[in-house]
Amino acid sequence: MDDERRSNPRLNVSLDASWNRDHPARITNLSEGGCYLDTVGEVMRGEIVGFRALLSDGDFLYLEGEVRHYTAGVGFGVRFVDLNDEQQANLKRLIRMAAGSGSGSGPISADLVEE
Repeated sequence: MDDERRSNPRLNVSLDASWNRDHPARITNLSEGGCYLDTVGEVMRGEIVGFRALLSDGDFLYLEGEVRHYTAGVGFGVRFVDLNDEQQANLKRLIRMAAGSGSGSGPISADLVEE
């Protein structure tokens, strides 16, 4: 794990998502710096991947990230790249919503990951 990723508070979350040509995924770890996608699709370290996180209102948040690590058949972690101001604001709002939701069975559930 690199120091940059650990400089942002991370949440364990459960968010439906899709990436590159609608590969299904679930975002299970989220911070302002990046996230982890549980998915069976294949990627390469260093690849830029675009993905959409399903929000509780039925809308999507589009994000892009550089693949930092990959485990075949399990998923991959990304560091966000080139987010515009609107994406950054929406990401921060999503993190606040997730942090405020606590553990539960709703569309967003979250627990703070202790460093």
